[in-house]
Amino acid sequence: MEALKAAPQINGAELVRKARSGDAIAWEEIVTTFSRRIFNLAYRFTSNAEAAEDLTQEVFIRIYRTLDQYDPRQGDLSNWLMRLARNLIIDDYRHRQRNPQNSMADAVDDHQYHLRAIGNSAQREMERRELAAQVQQGIDKLPPDLKTCVILRDIEELSYQEIVDVLQIPEGTVKSRINRGRIELAKILRRMRVVAM
Repeated sequence: MEALKAAPQINGAELVRKARSGDAIAWEEIVTTFSRRIFNLAYRFTSNAEAAEDLTQEVFIRIYRTLDQYDPRQGDLSNWLMRLARNLIIDDYRHRQRNPQNSMADAVDDHQYHLRAIGNSAQREMERRELAAQVQQGIDKLPPDLKTCVILRDIEELSYQEIVDVLQIPEGTVKSRINRGRIELAKILRRMRVVAM
């Protein structure tokens, strides 16, 4: 959450200008500000912490190479970075769907930053982690087209138009997939006994 709060406060154009001129501190600030958010998105699509770390690193390499394409008149740095990250992560996800490998989800206790609650008891924290893992398992069972739309809308909180832009599909299709994905996820979580029947 700190990265999300800090993102609007940074001067994106100035940071990019400095990073492009070789200022390592400016580049480090960009990476520090957005790495958790990009990691969390990558993990939602990979269900594997190691793969998500690799993908996050790949996203930042691509971002660094395309800094000259950032135009502050087109939107703020946060939107540009996350749009680029989403596109790259979704491309990777589609590639993995076409070329499936044996990838098992692993523990990501240290990486689910947004699920941590300061001041909660150890028992409550364990319950939160277990629930988060079960919900991720449910998301993993969704068909790829539904999974993508549900993650972008309900986890990344993109607008319908942003999802249309990222996936290049009609808005009606986006809304339909989100609705079907939510219904299917609810059924999966009921079968897993995560939610009441």
